[in-house]
Parts: sequence; C-alpha cells; structure tokens
Amino acid sequence: MPIRPDVVPPGSPAAVADALGDTFSDFHGRPADGVFAAPGRVNLIGEHLDYNGGRCLPVALPHACYVAAGRRPDDTVTLRSRQSSTVWEGRLADVTPGSVDGFAAYVAGVLWALREDGVDVPGLDLVVDGHVPLGAGLSSSAALEVAVALAACDAAGADLDDALRERVVTACMRAENDVVGAPTGGMDQAIATYARADHALLVDFATGARRQVPWDPASAGLALLVVDTRVQHSLSDGSYGDRRSEAEAAARGLGVDSLVGLDETALSRLDDAVLRRRARHVATEDARVGAVVEALDGGDVTAAGPLFTASHVSLRDDYEVSCEELDVAVETALAAGAVGARMTGGGFGGSAVALVPTERVVIVEEAVARAFHDRGWDLPGVLEAPASPAAHRVR
Repeated sequence: MPIRPDVVPPGSPAAVADALGDTFSDFHGRPADGVFAAPGRVNLIGEHLDYNGGRCLPVALPHACYVAAGRRPDDTVTLRSRQSSTVWEGRLADVTPGSVDGFAAYVAGVLWALREDGVDVPGLDLVVDGHVPLGAGLSSSAALEVAVALAACDAAGADLDDALRERVVTACMRAENDVVGAPTGGMDQAIATYARADHALLVDFATGARRQVPWDPASAGLALLVVDTRVQHSLSDGSYGDRRSEAEAAARGLGVDSLVGLDETALSRLDDAVLRRRARHVATEDARVGAVVEALDGGDVTAAGPLFTASHVSLRDDYEVSCEELDVAVETALAAGAVGARMTGGGFGGSAVALVPTERVVIVEEAVARAFHDRGWDLPGVLEAPASPAAHRVR
C-alpha cells in the first residue's frame, strides 16, 4: 500500500489575510491598519555562499508569513501569533541587542534596526500567522522579519520604493545578526524582498548585484518538489557559525579575500584537510551556480539537475552540513526518477529539493515517504514550489 507524505498547502493569501484581520480585531477591538505577507524560499543552488562572497539562486515559495499590524499612540509593541498562546510586550526604546530572545527577537530586532536607520517606527500591535514550515530550512525567520518590516514602514508612512527595499533588507539582516545572533548572510532577506513570479533571483554577494533569471521547470515537463525532512534546524545553534568561521580561516590561510574562483592547485596549499574541504565547496559551488544560470538563460532547465546533485555531494562531503535524513531524501528521489536533487538551506536538517518529471512526482513523493517510514522516522512533508512574488501588502 502506498505511503503518502504530508502535503503542506500554502493557503489562499486572501483567506489567510481575512482570517488574520479577524483575529487582530478580536484581540484589539479595532481593525488592523493592514496585513502584510513575505514569502519563504528555497535556494536552487549556491549554498553557504552568501557570507563567502559568492552567488546564490533562490526562488520564493507561495508559503508566506503574514502580519496584521495596527499603530499605537505610545512606544509599546505587542506581539501575538496564531501558532502560539505566548504574548510578548515591550517598549521600543528598551530594545537593544541581547535584550529580547526567542521568537520576539526577530520582530523586535527588525523594529530596532529600522529605528537605528532613521525610520520613525511607532508603537505597534502585531499578530502573526506563519505558513512557512518552521525549522525546515525554508527561511521562516526572514519571512517573518520582512513582513514585520513592511508593516513597520507602512505604519511610519514610508513609501516602499527601491531605496526603502534596500533598507528593509539591511534592517532584517541586522535583526538576525545582531539581535537574534544568527550569522546569516542576507540571501533570505533579499529573495523575500525582491522575488518575482516565475523567476529565480541571482544574487552576487561579492558585488551586491542582483538579476532575475527565468525559472520555468514546467516548460521542460519538470516540477520542483520540496521535501521537508521534519528534522528541526536552527541557524543560531553554533554549527552554522562554525562553518562560517572555518571558511574565513581557509581564506586567511590562503591569503585571499574570497575562496570563490580558486582552483584545485590553489586549494592544495591549505595544509588543514578540513579547511581545504570547506574551501573546495565554496569554489566549486559558485562555479555550479554559474553553470545553472547559463543553462536557464539558454532555456535548458533539465541541465540543472546533475548540477543540483553535485551540489549535494559537495555539501555532504566537503562542507559537511547534510544529515542522514537529507541524504536519504536525495538518494531516494534520484532512484525514483528525479533528474537532480540536493539539500537546501543551511543544513543540519531542514529540506531537500528535487527536480522531477511531472509524471513521476507522486512516485518520488511515495518513495521518499516509504524510505522514511521504513527507517522509523516521521513522515516528511512535501511542498509545491512555483516561484512566487515578493513581500507585499495583502489588504
């Protein structure tokens, strides 16, 4: 008998916004001033390159974080979530790095960073409804940050032009780096802010350049399948920071500013085998990003498949950020007919992506679910992943 994974729907944006607006009114006795949404993301390729000055290629998910917001006449922020009974309340003037922890740190950190940047953020009542799976490596945290940032900028009367979008990205990065303590590089905030439907966003962290790249797997009879292993993943638990420190140590050992573009001869100068593997991943992964972009620009989506798989091997063996569940998801998907598969996100759990012929999607889903079931693991979740729009006001 087939074993089916748990399909995770994104929800209808209009229906989610209406329900969240009703919840806000129930809590506060007045309507919200607005409801804002920001998407989660999957990175097609280019893992751990943001802080290494390389390139990455994320797409936004239809799964988003929604925030209903209402201005207050004082300096207070209240925070509620439809996923939790916990309520946080504090004064904006009291928020500093280290003063808030947990879920509230992402929200308070964004408001603090925007104020530091000169945005006149007022007191706010905020109610959150998250539809990006938590701990899945799909950037639920950046989705929350960017949705809150849009709500705060709207409350401050600021127009969301290109200049303000850049300030939003920076503020959300500062919130995560300085207040939450997760040393992320900015890819997640960029895609949540700049995503476009039916496109991936090529982000070059050496130059800051961004470019929309066509992403239409359906044109090649393919679908992008996201598999949530249900292995919880946190970027602030130390392992992610260790990889960043190791990459920096490898660059220092070679006397270079960036590991991107180095060949095997240059890498061989590193005596430390671990640092050499870390550097090799950075150099080869950036080259794979370039090859995928070239293929997509030429309309050859299928050519991305083997590059996805090579990326996973590198992340597993050289950067050592995979785990057994991710490896099983990738290997099983490939054996069931995927043309390419890899872990996505920071690693140590989270999700994998597989590029699958549309007629084999159910076969791949059931094969992965069976593999997890046979090992006694929780069944994985699966998400449809059409490239979706950036953060925006819903109502």
